[in-house]
Parts: sequence; structure tokens; C-alpha cells
Amino acid sequence: MASQLSLGGIHHMAITVTDVHRSLDFYTNLLGFEVAAEFGNRVMLASGPVVLVLTPPPDPAQAPPADRFSEHRVGLDHLSFSVDSRDDLEDAARLFDEKGVDHGEIKPLEGFGIYVMAFRDPDNVQLELTAPMT
Repeated sequence: MASQLSLGGIHHMAITVTDVHRSLDFYTNLLGFEVAAEFGNRVMLASGPVVLVLTPPPDPAQAPPADRFSEHRVGLDHLSFSVDSRDDLEDAARLFDEKGVDHGEIKPLEGFGIYVMAFRDPDNVQLELTAPMT
């Protein structure tokens, strides 16, 4: 018997959001995800091999009023999506500026051989685009 599991890649990610339709608009129209399936009030999105599920709180009575994501609580810190190049990051920055989406600067992380640019979704979930240094 194995002493540890052997995992493949991440199968999917699910994000609890306050407004599925608002988040659907953000992830499809800005980040290029496509609707793969709908399950009642949940939506499964896909972009290449990345599968993302947008879901309302399972028990809305337990959701704090006007809740917003914070990476300072236990759980998720951020999600990072890959792009092919620094040029793609620069294109994304221009698109975000056009659409009024706040974003950080493109930062080199030389020790990791990548560039990153942070931004946030409508529920304040911290997202990032990552490109290789080549």
C-alpha cells in the first residue's frame, strides 16, 4: 500500500460568489472562459484545461451580509492563470484599463523565472496572470 497519494493536475476549482451572473460576465467576457455546463444556480466554466465553477453560498443564511473575499482569512490566497508571454500581460493590462478593472503592475519574480500581474474579481477574489520569462 502506498504511503502517499500520487496526484495529477487540479481537476477543477469552485469559487463561492455573491452574484453568479455578475461573476459569469467577468470570467467569460474579460478572461475568456466559456460556459461548459449549468447546474441549477451553479455554472461550470472552461478555458482550455482549466475548469472553474461559480456557485452561490451553499446556505445563504450562513453567509455574512455584504461578504467580500479576503486572503487574510484561512483558505484561498489567490488563483493564478498562465499566459504565454509578457506581451500577453501587457495586453491584459491595457484591456483591464479599458474595462475599468484595477490591477497591479507587471512584476518580475526572477527567482521563479516568471512575471506576474495581480487583479481582483467582482467579489474581491485575488487573481493573477503569470507569464514565463523567456
